[in-house]
Amino acid sequence: MTESSAAGDVAQEVAALTSAAAGNWRRAGVAGAAIGVIAAGAAAGVAIERLTVGRGMRKKARLALDSSGPYGGLRGTPGTALADDGTELYYETDEVEPEETAKPVKGAKGGKAAKAAASAAAPRRRRLFGRRTPAPVTVVFSHGYCLNQDSWHFQRAALRGLVRTVHWDQRSHGRSARGASQRGPGAVAVTIDQLGRDLKAVIDAAAPEGPLVLVGHSMGGMTIMALADQYPELIRERVVGVAFVGTSSGKLGEVNYGLPLAGVNAVRRILPGVLKALGTQADLVERGRRATADLFAGLIKRYSFSSKDVDPAVVRFAERLIEGTPIDVVAEFYPAFTDHDKTAALGVFLDVPALILAGVSDLVTPSSHSEAIADLLPDAELVLVPDAGHLVMLEHPEAVTDRLADLLARVGAVPTETNVDTYGTTAQPGTTAQPGS
Repeated sequence: MTESSAAGDVAQEVAALTSAAAGNWRRAGVAGAAIGVIAAGAAAGVAIERLTVGRGMRKKARLALDSSGPYGGLRGTPGTALADDGTELYYETDEVEPEETAKPVKGAKGGKAAKAAASAAAPRRRRLFGRRTPAPVTVVFSHGYCLNQDSWHFQRAALRGLVRTVHWDQRSHGRSARGASQRGPGAVAVTIDQLGRDLKAVIDAAAPEGPLVLVGHSMGGMTIMALADQYPELIRERVVGVAFVGTSSGKLGEVNYGLPLAGVNAVRRILPGVLKALGTQADLVERGRRATADLFAGLIKRYSFSSKDVDPAVVRFAERLIEGTPIDVVAEFYPAFTDHDKTAALGVFLDVPALILAGVSDLVTPSSHSEAIADLLPDAELVLVPDAGHLVMLEHPEAVTDRLADLLARVGAVPTETNVDTYGTTAQPGTTAQPGS
């Protein structure tokens, strides 16, 4: 079966679901498959390899991976910001450690001589260990669609205690409350502009003063652009650095997600109706997601990663993050991306040190979108990471952390002589992770 015919078959079955008030397990399975694609930022109709291992064995394997890869377990000081529509937005702060409790250089046994020897033996790659600057810089991390703040696990671990950071959950994601404007009879659609105002509320609550470095992945990068569009004075007065990771300033309606053009166009025609129907049958769809967990996992891997040697526990971690986003939230947010266009807002960042980073094999927000951002910010550092997909910060965390550390050093958040650990290599044993370019 060709990809285009597979796309047509899935599209027909999903369309049939939209006309049913209720469905059997087969239809629930189709809904689950569709949500797997949508949540990964793609479209239905992807050919998935046949699964030959028993379902019971796969369930046991997932449980083993969950226990062996405790990613996302880092927690900070909790706080709540109130959005302009009353939505409670959850965030956590990690403060700078006192000098006397600073983390030692990895491998040091103690004593000045040992520390000096360890420092001399360290590779050129920066390590975020050692002395720090007292500059009161706060780094604010914004996550992407169908994820939560834990998607920055590796970068958070590397920066922990060295610079003040804020990690927050977008409305209706993670530990944040469901969007107040999206509930009840007067519900309105989520917009990227709303997310920009949400970020402003988080900054007002968690970092009301001092320099800021804004870091955003995918929808999080769009959120930063919306913040700049609505609050350009905040960017000019307080933002000393910005990092756009795997994101886009617009024209997302032209992305084909690696699918044949005919299949993409067919899915786009039916997707609004499918999402609306699925959003009203949340219980059915959630059962379908569970029933088609293996297909769901295959779709997530295809649209999140590119490397063949990614740690299976990291892949499973990404799966858990996306699984945690309810179908009605998926439905609420998806239309916002078609309307997203913040190209003009990028001009606010012309004088701000910037990092633009993307995976070369990103199927969700192709690296060409990052290159388009770089064309508008000619002084920015553009980094295209080979053999990397959409979740580049999980797939090649060492490359992302390294370039982010350089940005922080450039803006004075950490001293230039500070080094970054290679913490977070996710390649399986016996393999070598691809470095950033």
